[in-house]
Amino acid sequence: MNIRNFSIIAHVDHGKSTLADRFLEITGTVPKDKLQPQLLDSLALERERGITIKLAPVRLKYEYRNSKYETNSNVQNTKDKNSFGFRASNLEFADSEYTLNLIDTPGHVDFSYEVSRALAAVEGAVLLVDATQGIQAQTLAHGLAALEQNLTLIPVINKIDLPNADIENCQRQLVDTFGFAEDEILLVSGKTGQGVEKLLEEITVKIPAPKQEIDKPLKALIFDSFFDSFKGVIAQVRIVEGQTPPDQSQIVFLGTKASGHVLETGFFAPQLTPNKGLKAGEIGYIATGIKEPDLVKVGDTISSSFETEALPGYKEVKPMVFVGLFPIDSDEYFELKEALAKFRLTDPAFSYVPEQSDALGAGFRCGFLGLLHAEVVQERLSGEFNVDLLATAPSVEYMVDGEILTNPSALSTFHSIREPWVKLRIFVPQTYIGPVMELVQDKRGKFLNMQHFGMQVELLYEMPLAEMVTNFYDRLKSVSSGFASLDWELLDFRETDAVKVDILVSGEKVDALSTIVYRPKAESFGRRMAEKLKEVLPRQNFAIAVQAAIGGTIIARETISPFRKDVTAKLYGGDRTRKDKLLEKQKKGKKKMKMVGRVEIPQEAFLSILKS
Repeated sequence: MNIRNFSIIAHVDHGKSTLADRFLEITGTVPKDKLQPQLLDSLALERERGITIKLAPVRLKYEYRNSKYETNSNVQNTKDKNSFGFRASNLEFADSEYTLNLIDTPGHVDFSYEVSRALAAVEGAVLLVDATQGIQAQTLAHGLAALEQNLTLIPVINKIDLPNADIENCQRQLVDTFGFAEDEILLVSGKTGQGVEKLLEEITVKIPAPKQEIDKPLKALIFDSFFDSFKGVIAQVRIVEGQTPPDQSQIVFLGTKASGHVLETGFFAPQLTPNKGLKAGEIGYIATGIKEPDLVKVGDTISSSFETEALPGYKEVKPMVFVGLFPIDSDEYFELKEALAKFRLTDPAFSYVPEQSDALGAGFRCGFLGLLHAEVVQERLSGEFNVDLLATAPSVEYMVDGEILTNPSALSTFHSIREPWVKLRIFVPQTYIGPVMELVQDKRGKFLNMQHFGMQVELLYEMPLAEMVTNFYDRLKSVSSGFASLDWELLDFRETDAVKVDILVSGEKVDALSTIVYRPKAESFGRRMAEKLKEVLPRQNFAIAVQAAIGGTIIARETISPFRKDVTAKLYGGDRTRKDKLLEKQKKGKKKMKMVGRVEIPQEAFLSILKS
């Protein structure tokens, strides 16, 4: 069987999903009447936001015809050479049917782990560049990741049908950055289909066939999984060696030492399509019958026996941003716990541990790869698992007194604190260099280098991760009119002058709002939080003091004035002392109420303060 496994990699919004739609249309995988835009983006959230969040595998049937696209006049023997002039030694015959296993991938930096898993399951990749934007941060990051794994790259410039397409500049960038020859670069339009069939033919020619060692014991790499209430955990796999055993046969998971049974095997078309088994080189799924999600881990190896040696798997992903997730109704704690366990099957970059808060009750401290990742996970948990969540403000890991903590604001005191620093790679048009540099410097960034790629400029900076999780991405898009793109990687932990800012309401600390802040910015942060709380907290019959404090020092204060009942309204005429007597009585009552009264902070107030 002629198999080619490949992925599409690009920066966000460069047209990966649209190009995948054309592949589905040209190969007849999906009938034209059932074809819809972004077909492989199956999540409602992906369609709503217009971005790919999950990797999506699909099997295409493509018929290679030698007579098409004859571009090399020196080709004489069509049985020996293909239409591009490459020797077709890996082809059985000139006109042949191919099985193309495509894995569509996300483009945003927060979902780079999805891309790494897709690249581990294929032999080649289509490197896609938007003709109107050129090489962006994630184009470079994903392209280099593919080269590190020795994958065959096919450079493609997309959106050539647009009037503002700058094809020559894009070609020059690809030649200068990756060293491609100019005649290697294909020009396509995912929207109109121009050049797409030529790209399909190039995929069959340039991307090597997988090794098909069917006689060896089964080794299948799990690159993704999801839960089905009838079939248990369904593992999405690349069969590296051997073939799947018959239905109801036992299979084992070498990493977790768990065992299950083959309930069903099949491939993605793009819906689940059962077949009679998977062989080495193929991509598909295995229904395992396992009902405990934790027993099937991404990167694990499926085999028929524990004697088999496991595959290398994937590099363990490290969460960068931490958010506390609490059920709005405390009775839904166990529903939330179950939802998180099932969700982690579909997103192995997500992690969680139990957490207790005085203000919010029992919940979970969750780790994410970035702010967009955190936002998307919260929306998916609400939409797919129907759980109502309250999220605390995002924070990062700190090294406190030599120990790494995900929630150092829970500590009362500490002696030394180190914060994580990241290396930033920002791509931006020359016009916006000034505002971008000003923004990064305001966020304590340290300039490293600047490199020009035509009209595009690459800025290299070092910056504290804590500064990046506080609306940095939104402000970067704002100052660059949406043109800037961003990629980053963790460097190390560095000493910092940071303090813990506590928020007090009526003298009581609200633990969910305590935050670690860089000392020079602590006062402005405390003042901003006090002002925001004054806006959102409901008034009471007594005055409420809202304070921000560092240790025992109050750095900001706001007072919420009480409701005032007009106790003198019933009086008419008489001496002034009668009014004074009633007002004094009211004053004493308010004083007593303030001593015994407690301020309950409503969920709406928490929501508005944590979103600000």
